[in-house]
Amino acid sequence: MGMRRPERPSVGEGLGLPVNASPNLWQAERGFALLEALLTIVILTFGLLGMLGMQGRMGAVEVEAFQRAQATLLVSDMADRMSASPFAVCNSTAVTDAERSACMANRLQSYVTSSALGTGDQQPADCSATAIGAARDGCEWSNALKGSAETTGTSGVGAMTGARGCIEQLQAPDPSAGVCTPGIYRVSAAWQGLSSTVAPSIACGTGSYGSNEAYRRVIAARVSLPLPLCK
Repeated sequence: MGMRRPERPSVGEGLGLPVNASPNLWQAERGFALLEALLTIVILTFGLLGMLGMQGRMGAVEVEAFQRAQATLLVSDMADRMSASPFAVCNSTAVTDAERSACMANRLQSYVTSSALGTGDQQPADCSATAIGAARDGCEWSNALKGSAETTGTSGVGAMTGARGCIEQLQAPDPSAGVCTPGIYRVSAAWQGLSSTVAPSIACGTGSYGSNEAYRRVIAARVSLPLPLCK
């Protein structure tokens, strides 16, 4: 008689495990792997959304900074115009120093605006026919506020969004002999901001950018213009 070969025990036999445990374990591992993949996708999605939000905020900050720089240049431009124009004209038209001082005081007064220049005003696009002095300077400043320095097609894009400019008198010049009070003015530039911050106290552009004044931005400069020929 030949010898009988002993049978090998099945996997799990004698360990208290069912013979078909391996497929169940494989399915459980597959389920955990799928769950991990889903969690990874969710985490990556939130991370990408956060990066997009940060880029959006950085873009808004850059736009606000650009508009503020443009407003500063425009305010400086009008301040320079006010400083130069009356003296050049009055020196050539008046005879005595007293007449020149009175001429300068009157011409400075003509720069004060009753309503904002720039977006929405009635100033012409061509200022060549406008009288030299405050009228011409106001016309050219209005066009600069409308972005005429840089255009895309027929639209001016060289200034702030909805830019407007105002000139207020804080102290009237007095050319009287022995008084010689300088004229003091506030030159302001207003525009539409991208987000709500704090409503400015300066009135330029009030009500022009919707009901929420916290979207309105204003930059202003105080300009003191003496009467150098006044005695």
